[in-house]
Amino acid sequence: MIEIRDVSLIIDKREILKRINLVLEKNQIYGLVGKNGSGKTMLMKCICGFVRQTAGEIRVDGKRIGTDVDFPEHTGIIIESPGFIPYYTGFQNLRFLAGINHRIQDADIRDALLQCGLDPDLKLAVRKYSLGMRQRLGIAQAIMEQPRLLILDEPTNGLDHQGVEEIRKLVLHLRETGTTILMASHNAEDIQILCNSVWEMANGELIEYRKTV
Repeated sequence: MIEIRDVSLIIDKREILKRINLVLEKNQIYGLVGKNGSGKTMLMKCICGFVRQTAGEIRVDGKRIGTDVDFPEHTGIIIESPGFIPYYTGFQNLRFLAGINHRIQDADIRDALLQCGLDPDLKLAVRKYSLGMRQRLGIAQAIMEQPRLLILDEPTNGLDHQGVEEIRKLVLHLRETGTTILMASHNAEDIQILCNSVWEMANGELIEYRKTV
């Protein structure tokens, strides 16, 4: 699903990523762990095509990012804090985003919101959402088009205990239905429960690999 070959990234003469090599197979959940500034989020941005690596190549489903395609196809993404139109409802925001690719209908949007624990008929503007509700909405936008690849940066951030449990169950369900997932989390329990394999990053390098399941 993802092949990363000798990927390095230099920004303002600082080496952010150092010769990363990684192969992720389909239908697995992979974890990235490490301290803030270790390179996890930047590696995810390179995979998504948001940042162009200085050297090396990244292929998703056999297509080279930045050459064959600008962004990986059929990929759902939540990285850092999702941005939404503040005066739209959650449903209206997702309908607006769905209009970019025209792949799904209103029923699919409603289903994604329900899967993430949100009421699709809620008339509340997103600017009035709690942090946890915004996080749920971000996950809903990532899954609504039923992506083959899902990239999640701190997916349980801002959620209460019940919310964490609900999102964990959703992530496991998505794997069972054929989605490949790459996630970063500071929550050790998320990593232990969800991930089949885990890589630790430090100073822009992969320093450790371990199987968890």
